[in-house]
Amino acid sequence: MMGWLEGKVALVTGGASGLGLAIVERFVHEGATVMAMDRSRDKLEKPRADLGASVATFAGDVTSPADNSGAVAAALEAFGQLDVFVGNAGLWDFNRPLLGSSIEDTARGFDELFAVNVKGLFFTLQAVAKRMIARGRGGKIINMASQAGRRGEALVSIYCASKAAVISLTQSAGLDLIKHRINVNGIAPGVVDTPMWVEVDALFAKYEHRPIGEKRRLVGEAVPFGRMGLPNDHVGAAVFLASSDSDFVVAQTLNVDGGNWMS
Repeated sequence: MMGWLEGKVALVTGGASGLGLAIVERFVHEGATVMAMDRSRDKLEKPRADLGASVATFAGDVTSPADNSGAVAAALEAFGQLDVFVGNAGLWDFNRPLLGSSIEDTARGFDELFAVNVKGLFFTLQAVAKRMIARGRGGKIINMASQAGRRGEALVSIYCASKAAVISLTQSAGLDLIKHRINVNGIAPGVVDTPMWVEVDALFAKYEHRPIGEKRRLVGEAVPFGRMGLPNDHVGAAVFLASSDSDFVVAQTLNVDGGNWMS
């Protein structure tokens, strides 16, 4: 039985762990070959070892235009085409409360988060779109946003702003590129239970004066579905947006969050 993505080639940034790795694994299961890009060379060993010839890897940083172009070129060299791009690389930061940071520290936070979450995504998307247009066969671009881009969060204002920018970029790029039959859409996860939540929980404990583990428990209980999301909860949406079934879906960001946010 053929998979939903049989014969497709995808580039996934942040593809060595967490949600990115789950997408890489599911894409391969659905018949795609994947170039996994990540700035952690060591973590890239896992998809390469587990998935064999269906995956190639590229160690690079999305904040580097040269690395972005290099990843696209590497995908073309390895597999001969590029049909799908998943802009999953992202940075989260909690250390700069709105009123509790110096101007210098806040400026550094803006620079760091927007360099990865917005500029890095924009320039990788741009490099991919140029190759897709030159090939003339359309393509699918999927940007990973967040429920934090739908609403404010008191202690993570810069992160929220960066993910709101991702949603806006998805809309603009979607309208611009659909004339080339390149569908640009996004996914907005809610709270996702990954190893990063150990750090997140510790920071909430510090700033909200909570015992360790309480914030994680409360966040999970607040999700209407009854628990925090898992990486694999999001891969079905990614497969749909990468497949021909989403050909008439343009410039949308799908909420995949267990009912946390409705729009």
